[in-house]
Amino acid sequence: MLAWLKNRTELQRLQQNYCKIMKNAYKLALTDKEKSDQLHEKANEILSQIRKIEGQSVL
Repeated sequence: MLAWLKNRTELQRLQQNYCKIMKNAYKLALTDKEKSDQLHEKANEILSQIRKIEGQSVL
């Protein structure tokens, strides 16, 4: 039943996670700057992983 979840690649999972974290960081930016900054740092780490994977797939 949940087979469609297993078909996603690591890149797709990272992109979805990055999107979710950035949305949360944006919402938190209005109320709590420190937590928003922490989420941005986490999102930047995920973005670097995404770029690393995309760079490998291009070569």
